[in-house]
Amino acid sequence: MTPAAVAGLCRLAGLDVAALTDHNTCGNCPAFCAAARAYGLLALPGMELCTLEEVHVICLFPGLDQAMAFQDLVYPRLGDRGNDPEIFGRQVRMDVDDRVLGEEPRLLAGAADIGVYEVHTLAESCGGVAYPAHIDRDSFSLLSNLGLWDPALGFPLAEVSRRCPPDLFQRRRDLEGVRFLTGSDAHYLDQIQDAHQWMEVPAPTPQAVLDWLRRGGR
Repeated sequence: MTPAAVAGLCRLAGLDVAALTDHNTCGNCPAFCAAARAYGLLALPGMELCTLEEVHVICLFPGLDQAMAFQDLVYPRLGDRGNDPEIFGRQVRMDVDDRVLGEEPRLLAGAADIGVYEVHTLAESCGGVAYPAHIDRDSFSLLSNLGLWDPALGFPLAEVSRRCPPDLFQRRRDLEGVRFLTGSDAHYLDQIQDAHQWMEVPAPTPQAVLDWLRRGGR
């Protein structure tokens, strides 16, 4: 799952646009975006933020400057707990040629001191879009941890996993009218899904993709 390998596999899967969203960091986004350009893939730098309530939220940005500005807001609120590589693995930052540039000593797998009701505004302050990840899952999801979809959260749409029950949005009244997309949530290369969903945008740019998401996938 090096940044360059992810970009290459996304292209082989037939994707035109893809995002890298590591847990609580954008550190590998520069390498991913550089590799994506070489493959002719439109890349969105991002982060899968773990909130104080342990809700995973996808945060996407139009460029690296905005993504790194968001990371600067998140890092001070991660706490001081160190990573244990024997338990969680190494947290390496790489370049486009898969060379290791450095290693993050703080634990990225934990929760940041950022409430889920803060995330929409925080991402927007950096020009980004935020939406809850894999809401159908039994852990680290908005529905499992908060129990309901609250419009006051400000999220324009939701992500579901590929194994989402087909009737989820019909049997929950709080999800009435909520738009959704399916994410790979790939932690291994073979979990990257083939192209299976489309968006109509006026131009193939990160900003156009974010505007589409901000409109709730319309």
